[in-house]
Amino acid sequence: MTFLSPTVEERLGNTSCFSEQSFKRLTVVMKERIFPEGSHLFWEGDLTDKLFYIKSGRVKITKSTDEGKELIMYMYQAGDLVGNVDPFNTGRHSFTAEVMEETEIGVVEQKDLELLLCQHCDFSIEFMKWMGQHHRLTQTKFRDLMLYGKPGALCSTLIRLSNSYGQPQGDKILINKKVTHTDLSNMIGATRESVNRMLSDLRKKDAIEYEGGLIVIKDISQLQEICHCEMCPASVCRI
Repeated sequence: MTFLSPTVEERLGNTSCFSEQSFKRLTVVMKERIFPEGSHLFWEGDLTDKLFYIKSGRVKITKSTDEGKELIMYMYQAGDLVGNVDPFNTGRHSFTAEVMEETEIGVVEQKDLELLLCQHCDFSIEFMKWMGQHHRLTQTKFRDLMLYGKPGALCSTLIRLSNSYGQPQGDKILINKKVTHTDLSNMIGATRESVNRMLSDLRKKDAIEYEGGLIVIKDISQLQEICHCEMCPASVCRI
């Protein structure tokens, strides 16, 4: 069973760099699968021989440290293409992909992807754009983590969450997904106690507040100042 190919306007994730024609070629070779919550698309060390298109649901990419701590590297949602396929080479995943809720996936085998790359030069160019976008996302995340300390990394993460799950409410932005302090600590490599302290400071500065257990950004300019925001496009400034 294959997916109906959504238009560029209907695609909300990281596949907007593909034209409708190129994305239709990709959907033709997809095989549909349903992954239950708590399952895994792949584990660290598995072969990088597939790409995964999220039709519905959410997936997080994690990395385990030697101490057993889990770091959340990315959080993907509907419309995102997930995977680390290196065309015409065999590699292994450096991360683990865990399903956060029941998720409908289109699986693309590496051999089918390589055939598309060989047959269609326009698809090849757009696939390189997708890879470049993913690399830039990774670079900006490491920049935020390394250059501006934990407060900068936290503020950057809140901005990225607002771009991914934000719901405007006048001058405020509601992050319309439940994100725990533990999740935030795993995203920036800090302790939960440190995150609690930093969030408390932001509340005192009237930069954020809570509404029904969800984070509301009241003054995004304060967050941008702390993390030295470079105003990256939303395709890059995302969680």
